[in-house]
Order: sequence, then structure tokens, then C-alpha cells
Amino acid sequence: MKLALAAGVKEVREKRGLTQTALAHLPGSSQSRIAKMEAGDRSVSLDLLVRSLLSIGASSAEIAKWIRRAETRRAA
Repeated sequence: MKLALAAGVKEVREKRGLTQTALAHLPGSSQSRIAKMEAGDRSVSLDLLVRSLLSIGASSAEIAKWIRRAETRRAA
């Protein structure tokens, strides 16, 4: 699930034309933390992934879509 949300962060960030540094300011994080997030680093919490997605305008429906996609891949 973390990997799916991490991919979502990168996808939405790039769609919005934001740098990792610009995104980091929104949830009060750092650029290096955003880089770890996008790389799927295990140390990044689900909470930070979801807060970051919401801070850049991802809808709850989009977040649910990424979670469903992760669950579908796991079941296969």
C-alpha cells in the first residue's frame, strides 16, 4: 500500500508542476523526506503519505483508487 501511495505522491506532484522542495513545505516536511517517500522508503509513515497527498490536492477518491490498486496487486 505504501508503494502505491508513494507512486501517487509523485504522480500528483508532477501533475501539479511542484518540485520535491515545494511539496515538502505543504505538510511541513523536508525535500529529503519527500524523496524517501517517492522512493517507497520503509521509514515513511502512511500518515505522512496521506497528509502529503491531501496537501497537494489529491481527492479521497484518488487515494482510495491507489489503495484498491495495491490490494488488487497483492491478491493476484
